[in-house]
Amino acid sequence: MGHWIIAPVVLPAFLAPLIVLWMRFDLRTQRVFSVAGMVALLALALTLAASASLNPPEVYRLGNWEAPFGIVLVLDRLSALMLVLTSALGLAVVLYAIGSGWDKRGWHFHSLMQFQMMGINGAFLTGDAFNLFVFFEVLLIASYGLMIHSGGEARLKAGVQYVVYNLAGSTLFLFALGTIYSVTGTLNMADLAQKVAQMPATETGLLRVGAVLLMLVFAVKAALVPFQFWLPATYTNAPGPVAALFAIMTKVGVYAIIRVYTLVFPAGGTIGLLAQEVLLPAALVSLVIGMVGVLGARDMGRTVAYSVIGSVGTMMLAFSQFDERATAAGLYYMVHSTLAAAALFLIVDLVRERRGAAGLRLVPVRPVKNAGLLAGMFFAGAIAMAGMPPLSGFLGKLMILDATRGDWLIWGTILVTSLIAIVGFGRAGSMVFWKAHAAEGIPPEGPRDATSPGLAFTAAGGLLAGLVALTVLAGPATDWLRVTAAQIHAPQAYIDAVMQGAYERAWSATSGHEDGHAADDEAPDPAHAAEPEAGH
Repeated sequence: MGHWIIAPVVLPAFLAPLIVLWMRFDLRTQRVFSVAGMVALLALALTLAASASLNPPEVYRLGNWEAPFGIVLVLDRLSALMLVLTSALGLAVVLYAIGSGWDKRGWHFHSLMQFQMMGINGAFLTGDAFNLFVFFEVLLIASYGLMIHSGGEARLKAGVQYVVYNLAGSTLFLFALGTIYSVTGTLNMADLAQKVAQMPATETGLLRVGAVLLMLVFAVKAALVPFQFWLPATYTNAPGPVAALFAIMTKVGVYAIIRVYTLVFPAGGTIGLLAQEVLLPAALVSLVIGMVGVLGARDMGRTVAYSVIGSVGTMMLAFSQFDERATAAGLYYMVHSTLAAAALFLIVDLVRERRGAAGLRLVPVRPVKNAGLLAGMFFAGAIAMAGMPPLSGFLGKLMILDATRGDWLIWGTILVTSLIAIVGFGRAGSMVFWKAHAAEGIPPEGPRDATSPGLAFTAAGGLLAGLVALTVLAGPATDWLRVTAAQIHAPQAYIDAVMQGAYERAWSATSGHEDGHAADDEAPDPAHAAEPEAGH
């Protein structure tokens, strides 16, 4: 794909300052360029996904510097999948923000959205661990601004907590990278994979420390137990469209775990089964805490926020198996849970806007406008998140159960927590929609500042339609994801694509004559080439 690989990073990086500097006082123009940018990102992501489906991993070398010395972006099926998911979600969020009027309740919403997309896309494409940290910081800085968009005491308080927690995670990230670099002399992930595999077992003590530190960092980003405390308050108090966008934020941490612990620290490799031993119990406890939180939540926002923690635990049960079948199931559930959580956050925001002073508290008030439509949408999102048939949540959990057949602890946890989630969502929905018809008192307010309520409903409905499509097309989707999982667990093609220039340089250095002429015009098989001289 050549230069197109960097386009998902460059396009929002160009649009964000353009919106700030040129369109700062013209909201209509901001909206036009923001929507156009998101549509272009989605088109780019689909094009890159088609290319990744037909070709082996492709590499873009910034400045034409060869790995491991230069910065590389790598497009494979996993990164392409995450680009498509992010772009589709970003478009729905922008349309909702315009329709609901959220984008005019504070400054720089659209520019911050573009910076956020730049950071997320960069994190999915980078082939270097240090630049993964850099893109983490870009997306986190943008998310700080989005989190406190339109102000408010509760939102500011939750934003400060979110900032402090993630700054601590970022500091730990630097410690982890410094530890790994001190041992290997590189942070290019393909180069790391080679050097870690060749390291004698007697010299891996410090490397194991670095691997554990990285796992802690990614657990913070993914909101895995015991680092999930920041998520409920943050997601509940964030503006509705921002909370929906944050549905992809935990998946950045999940993606990093998949990438690093299949490429650099594979199960059974230098660090043994360390990743599996850490992830499996954390995933089980995350699932239990998340779904129990759904049952005990006192407002709809926290109900959905805790379901995000539960969904992360569910998908990590699959990924912690570190085999192709379970990984394919986990990827399917990851796509499902992102769409379901985002849709629920938008639906919850529509409810909040119409209930006035009652907000999202689970108390009956007089029926709100469009209550029937909202109730139907909430019902669809709830059964999808809880894992009831016929939507994709049921299929995703069924795939995970099939991939972990024989592990009764996983089976029992998933089945029991699914029942708890059904009860929790049923309680929230009946209190807000059903019992509302028996309530008396002051009628709720209508939505404030709504530019086009129909557009807001369409955006939320579009995400629900994505769940339906994922269910109807489950066969082709799982076939594609099985091939993706196979590519993830056979990382040599990724390594060869990134290190190709280094292989050729090493071959020239070892096979040339004294007069500088090569002894053979044929390039070697990359799998048998000499080790790149990255440490010199």
